[in-house]
Amino acid sequence: MKRLLKLWRFLTSPEMILYLVFGVLTTVLNIAVFEFCYSALRWPWQAANALAWVLAVAFAFITNKLWVFRSSSFQADVFWRELLGFVAARLLSLGVDYACMWLFIDILAWNSLAAKAVDNVIVIAINYVLSKLVIFRKK
Repeated sequence: MKRLLKLWRFLTSPEMILYLVFGVLTTVLNIAVFEFCYSALRWPWQAANALAWVLAVAFAFITNKLWVFRSSSFQADVFWRELLGFVAARLLSLGVDYACMWLFIDILAWNSLAAKAVDNVIVIAINYVLSKLVIFRKK
């Protein structure tokens, strides 16, 4: 019972709720840009995914820094450490992103929108752990 209560407190904490809200918004941005570039503009999925990733990472960094993890310092050393750590972590999850998209679209022949949606669930989990434990950790 204590474990369930602890899990409930974690899942309903302001940090987690904000992470989920901004995660949903980041995911919507990522999927919308990807789908527009891939389906409407007929870009290769790799190029559409790259632009979607750049825009989503920029949005996620700002929202995670300011509202989710409440890192309000804009001192150059703190800001650059967080930004570079954030981008490095997102590059790691970008590798997972591309591997999933390759598997889902090129190998399993999934619909691109379904592939991107499932891919984002996996990537969001990885990004939360990296942000919480590495990038915006409390010292």
